[in-house]
Amino acid sequence: MPSWQGKSKGTPLGYRIFVAVLRKGGLSPAYWLLRFVALYYFIFSRATSRAILDFFRHRMGMGPWTAWKKLYRNYYLFGQSLIDRVAVMSGAGQSLTFDFDGEQHLREITAMQRGGLLLSAHIGNWEIAGHLLKRLGTPIHIVMYDGEHQQIKQYLDSVTGQRNVSIIVIRDSLSHIYEISEALRKNELVCMHADRFLEGNKTLEATFLGKPALFPMGPFVLASKFKVPVCFVFALKETKLHYHFFSSPVHEYKDLSKETGIRMALEDFIVETEAKVRQYPEQWYNYYNFWKA
Repeated sequence: MPSWQGKSKGTPLGYRIFVAVLRKGGLSPAYWLLRFVALYYFIFSRATSRAILDFFRHRMGMGPWTAWKKLYRNYYLFGQSLIDRVAVMSGAGQSLTFDFDGEQHLREITAMQRGGLLLSAHIGNWEIAGHLLKRLGTPIHIVMYDGEHQQIKQYLDSVTGQRNVSIIVIRDSLSHIYEISEALRKNELVCMHADRFLEGNKTLEATFLGKPALFPMGPFVLASKFKVPVCFVFALKETKLHYHFFSSPVHEYKDLSKETGIRMALEDFIVETEAKVRQYPEQWYNYYNFWKA
């Protein structure tokens, strides 16, 4: 059973150090410092390392030595994604470059004026993807768990300023459902991850990379219930300073029954996500036992 707790690691002091380095010297010295932080997690973070090694060995078919090398690379790239997020949001990421593959599909959704759902996974850099979506010129809402420590959130807000998207926080009261419904009613875009859930949430089981895994039911229920167009989007890092943004073609589930729409949306999501995971396995950032026992 997956054991993700809806929280991210890190301390306010760690973020302050990296932000100070970014402001003084830019991305290169921040990446240099990151090598030591990645090494720390490589040596001491046993639970997360076990999950990623299992992914490399049994889902990607890598040998033991290759898997260990990829493990360090995974931690290093994950740290880069956090640094890049802060850099872009604080205006210090001018040296980063981007390609856009499938942007026409997102513009097709906005032209429909029916709202839209953009689904992604914990691969690559979701914050970068959200920032790039401002190119569409339409309101964007990102749905997420309120999992970061409050001190870290307050500090990041102070150095990055106002986000160019609004955040819909998932709450036990289900009030986020009404916020999502209102955004879609206004023909706006709602973005969310579709690969993680907290224990107790409703799930769907499907084969992912050759083994059964559990996925949150909520995103696929939204796709089917609200009958809005759906795209699957990802932002992957290709070189030190270059990202590639991908969007799938538009998918529609409006003419299907609720159950059929849910299952088809899940299957489409898995096809798109599997392709990206196989292409960029080092950027898979689910640090827990993702596959059902």
